[in-house]
Order: sequence, then C-alpha cells, then structure tokens
Amino acid sequence: MAARSIGNGTLSFGMVSIPIRMYSAGESSSAVSFNMLHDKCKSRLKQQYICPKDNEIVARDHTVKGYEFAKDQYVTFTQDELKAMDEEAQKAIEITEFVPATKVDPVYFDGAYYLGPDKGGEKAYKLINEAMKQTGRAALAKWAARGKQYLVLIRPVGNGLVMQQLLYKDEVRPISEVPIEEAELKDSELKLAVQLVEQIANDEFKPENYEDEVRKRYHEAIQRKVEGQEVITAAEAPKSAQIIDLMEALKASLAAKNTAAAQAKDEPKAAKSAASGKKKTGTEG
Repeated sequence: MAARSIGNGTLSFGMVSIPIRMYSAGESSSAVSFNMLHDKCKSRLKQQYICPKDNEIVARDHTVKGYEFAKDQYVTFTQDELKAMDEEAQKAIEITEFVPATKVDPVYFDGAYYLGPDKGGEKAYKLINEAMKQTGRAALAKWAARGKQYLVLIRPVGNGLVMQQLLYKDEVRPISEVPIEEAELKDSELKLAVQLVEQIANDEFKPENYEDEVRKRYHEAIQRKVEGQEVITAAEAPKSAQIIDLMEALKASLAAKNTAAAQAKDEPKAAKSAASGKKKTGTEG
C-alpha cells in the first residue's frame, strides 16, 4: 500500500527548486492510550479548569495564556499577539548548507519525515539524492510549520530522502553536565569487555529483530478483556545472582553467551535427528 502524502512544497538550494511531497515516517497511533472514566458508571470524564483562588470552574472562553517570568508572576498574551509572533507556514524547505552526514550527532535528532518527488521533480530529486550520496554530505535547512521554525537535516536513504527535525543548540544539554567520576581500567578487564562486544556484534542494524514487548502485552491484555477473559498477571522472573566483581561479571557474561550459542547450534541437529527417527519408524511400520 502506497504511503499517503501529508503535504507538499519545494526543496530549494541555490537556483534549484524541487517540488516534493511529505510523508510521515512513523505511526504515532501505535501507542496505547487510555481514557479516564467514572468508576461507578464507566462514562468518559470531561476535563475542567478550576481556579484555586476563586474556587470556581472557569469556562474556556475566560482563559488567557500567560508566561511565568518569576515565581507566581505572569505576563499574559492575547490570541492575536501570539498569532503575530508565530512563524508563517512556508511551502519551501530552504537548504542553507551541506555538512558531512557523520558530523551531526544523533542527540540532536527529533521527529522524521520522508520526502518524495512531486510531479515534474523526479530528475532533480534523483540528482540531489545521488550528489549527497557521492559527497557523503547531508543538507541543513530551514522549515516553517505549525507556527514554528524548524532546523532540519535532509539525508539520502536508498533512492529517497529523509527530513530529520533537529533540536537547536540551546535545547540540547551538553554531556559535560553529567557527573562522571574517573575510573582506572585494567588491561585484562578491557580485553574481556572487547570480547563480549565482539561476541554480540553485528555489521548492520536490523529493526525487524526488535518489537515493543510492553505495547504487545497491553494489546494482548486489552483483547482478552474485550473477549471477557481474565487478565493473568505474569509470574515474577527469578532474580539472577548479583556479581560485584567486574572481572567475574564479564567472564559470566561470556560464558552465558557461549552456552546460548552452543544450544542454538545444536537445535537444528536435534530437530534433524528427531525427523530422521520418525521417518525410520514410519518405514518400518
């Protein structure tokens, strides 16, 4: 099933203007959400605004937006004032510069969209895709939508383009704010740690190998409830023995991985042997 476009516009750099269509890269509807109900009659509850000073319910048309500039002190804004400050939505995504794709730290990554060519833009779209792949660069651009101006990174993925929303510099805390104390490592510890990393290493990321197990449990429990079944609480998993010594922990991890690998290797042999036994029994009968 083809993706459904959520908007169109142009991708521009220099004198080049590429008509594009925008598509959602993710599905926000996949999250499990619940409504607040009255436990007595199971009716959905309505949210109300209550003024703690006057002790009364405030209707929405009697609310104003305020910014707290000091403790319990606010400046208020009308809808017209807020609208005047909003960034006007623009159809153009304006490329400002090209940077090495590997130089943008993923800590800046926010939401993502796919960009596809609109009618008449196929050749220019393919051209910029190939140019970025050959140079190993991605495009930084400005994009205005929903009353905001966004910094975005446009990068090639296969024969398409991904537009990645970025956080601004002042929205990302530096790692230097995290308290990290110095620690001395032994060569033997590092050697074992490297072995453990190599043992479970892969040369590529395969997202199909992972799923949201918590969301899956929610959906299974919801379905059982819908069908009138009782939701069964899973038994608590047995706690593994805590290993304080770092070397012992590394050795135990390596041993566990080796055992798991050996079992996985023996499973096909056991299955083949069982199948062969059944075949012989059937022939003799």
